[in-house]
Amino acid sequence: MSVTVYSTPTCPWCKKTKEFLKENGVKFKDIDVSASEKAAKEMVEKSGQQGVPVTDFDGEIIVGFDEKALKKAMKK
Repeated sequence: MSVTVYSTPTCPWCKKTKEFLKENGVKFKDIDVSASEKAAKEMVEKSGQQGVPVTDFDGEIIVGFDEKALKKAMKK
């Protein structure tokens, strides 16, 4: 399973998403889009969104902190 969280350091929903994944034992790569224009562009291409967090769960894109969608993606 490959999980990437596109986030910024000041985003409370990003922190919530990452805490939720950690609590559920999901390893993920955290990418700070505020520090990398390339990463921000990649996130927008994947999600069509400029808002964070964006979680890429093996190609399934989840925008925002959506506990229900995260739980569903973890079961796959």
